[in-house]
Amino acid sequence: MVRNKVIYAASALLPDGWRESVRIEMDGGRIGGIEVGVRPKSGDERTAALVPGMPNLHSHAFQRGMAGLAEQRGPEDDSFWTWREVMYRFVGRLSPDDLEAIAAQAYVEMLEAGFTRVGEFHYLHHDVFGGAYADIGEMSGRIAAAAESAGIGLTLLPVFYAQGGFGGKSPGAAQARFISNPDFYGRLIERCRAIAAKVPGAVVGIAPHSLRAVSPEQLKAILPLARTGPVHIHIAEQVKEVEDCLAWSGRRPVEWLFDHAPVGPAWCLVHATHMTADETRLLARSGAVAGLCPITEANLGDGLFPLGDFLKEGGALGVGSDSNVRIDLAEELRLLEYGQRLVHRARNVAAPGPGHSTGRALFDRALSGGAQALGVVSGIEAGAWADLVALEADHEGDRALDHVIFAQGRVSDVWCRGERKVEAGRHVACEAVGARYRAVLKKLLAA
Repeated sequence: MVRNKVIYAASALLPDGWRESVRIEMDGGRIGGIEVGVRPKSGDERTAALVPGMPNLHSHAFQRGMAGLAEQRGPEDDSFWTWREVMYRFVGRLSPDDLEAIAAQAYVEMLEAGFTRVGEFHYLHHDVFGGAYADIGEMSGRIAAAAESAGIGLTLLPVFYAQGGFGGKSPGAAQARFISNPDFYGRLIERCRAIAAKVPGAVVGIAPHSLRAVSPEQLKAILPLARTGPVHIHIAEQVKEVEDCLAWSGRRPVEWLFDHAPVGPAWCLVHATHMTADETRLLARSGAVAGLCPITEANLGDGLFPLGDFLKEGGALGVGSDSNVRIDLAEELRLLEYGQRLVHRARNVAAPGPGHSTGRALFDRALSGGAQALGVVSGIEAGAWADLVALEADHEGDRALDHVIFAQGRVSDVWCRGERKVEAGRHVACEAVGARYRAVLKKLLAA
């Protein structure tokens, strides 16, 4: 695979805005230097509009294999909780080889969409009987292998999952592959750090699954394992979750978390859909990132995040593909805005003021918040990873982003750590990865 040394862009989105005639030198997978307002040199790779690669802050890669399998109405009203039963049946069949093949396909599609790093919220730790593998990090290692084969940056977030509901409810048989205790989890985190040390640029954080899956004592016990790394948690995704938390503790989930944990900039609260005005203000002012997944939240019927109020308070946010039912960065950003338009019966809700581009505002916030949540620096600047995305659009500058997000533009080429992984919209390994994925899916669906 050819490692490009220099990219010359007619325009590029740098930290201080769009600049023309930009020459970007790469060294060891990082950006070594940037020249602005210069002419290209012989041998430079040339492109038109160039933007930073986007972090995908929340993914369950294995769920890419069940995309489309939960779209038939059941005998009762369907919801997140009925969808979860389909997920349990699917995950009960997966071998390590299956997981690696499905994750590689998901990561290839992420790169094609313009995501250059993934936060893998990984909770599939045990074998199909709920027993430990000989290598405690077997499944985490498969995630790392899939990320390497696709060429995407990885922030690995092993999940701690210990109970089936608030108040210490016993886990169900279908959850056996997820369950751990603090001792097991501590050993798993150390193994994951050893795995990540062999993957260029990889970061390891921790992920208490949710307040319903982790007791207060367990949460307190595992938080030191994060060290200075990211801490991610699902929270307030569903109305039932809020009601159950109130019944258990007398507090709503976000309220309870802030009362009992040191939530701050290292944290990412995933979904946070159902918050009061006070909770919204609390999250925004804490410096923590709201991890929003508009496609999945729409698919599951979760509800809509209070974006307008959150932004008024200066909140940080990022986006993720979550269930991977559809992997499309532009659509995540578009749905985030369109949901607000439908609720408020207004347009350009995310734009910070008159004359500002909505697409640019969404992109900038998702870039900044996503990088923060995944423990990396993201942007086209010296020293950062050379994660770059070329856009194919009919316009320039902010209008190019508006065109890609809201109209007919698309991602053309993608470089991750200085290597071109996507050319003319297709991942360089899409055929081989896709063939393996289709074979695995055929086997699983025939079982």
